[in-house]
Amino acid sequence: MAVYDYAEAFTDLLQQKYTKEMCSVALTQSNPQVKFLNAQTIKLPRMTVSGYKDHTRTPGFNSGTLSNDWEPKKLSHDRDIEFFVDPLDIEETNLTLSVANIQNTFETEQAIPEKDSYRFSKLHAELTKYSGRIDNTVVDAATFLKVFDAEMAIMDDAGVPEEGRILYVTPTMRAIVKEAEGISRIITVNTPSTINRKVHSIDDVTIKMVPSARMKTKYNFTDGCVAAEDAKQINWILIHPTCVVCRDKYSYIKLFTPGTDSRTADGYLYQNRSFGDLFLLEKKVEGCSMNVQA
Repeated sequence: MAVYDYAEAFTDLLQQKYTKEMCSVALTQSNPQVKFLNAQTIKLPRMTVSGYKDHTRTPGFNSGTLSNDWEPKKLSHDRDIEFFVDPLDIEETNLTLSVANIQNTFETEQAIPEKDSYRFSKLHAELTKYSGRIDNTVVDAATFLKVFDAEMAIMDDAGVPEEGRILYVTPTMRAIVKEAEGISRIITVNTPSTINRKVHSIDDVTIKMVPSARMKTKYNFTDGCVAAEDAKQINWILIHPTCVVCRDKYSYIKLFTPGTDSRTADGYLYQNRSFGDLFLLEKKVEGCSMNVQA
């Protein structure tokens, strides 16, 4: 009897699925130099250096000062689930309950939406913790560009790189962006019957649409992932990924076939575990802002 390691066997397929369906995947690709201190802690480097002093045109240079320390962050989002599948259920449901379908359905309907939801809500919590910019202005097509330009100016003034900024928006906010006053548009007619009205970017800021259910300020993770009763809607997030560290520390997906585990007996046992977290870098808090329901 076989035990299949799905996390290893389907790494490429899962990665393609995450890239296609997960909205927050770009956040996982920033700050690759940050390493794990131990199994549960990630260490964030912090450095402070002094500036220039007047040169006196005599031998020698002025002495400067520098300091370096590490900000430890403990990963906390550790999740798991297992499903027992009777072989007759697979046969009698015309393979609907096959492990491949279970895996695909779980990733699409549970794992991927939860990762996005956790990351965006954790980002809101981190912004709140570090007194970041959380705006409650009610925005419409007439006012969006003014509010957006103000946030961009703050980032420019703080030295946040222009290239690479992302604007995560809900479907409602994306519709407002498409109709926003002051934005120049190019309407592309691909065929006589097809008109493309999509706005892909503003001032080189990539626009990424996120389902509104994944953009709440707080979630209940007791059983799956559902919005908390007192959760607010996040309308948009303007961010440069370098201001966060987002990691999946551990991924475990295995299938135990009949007879390979004491609990499986003649059935199949599917197990899935994911361990990771997101942290905002305190010294780069200017690289993120949000517009949230009042």
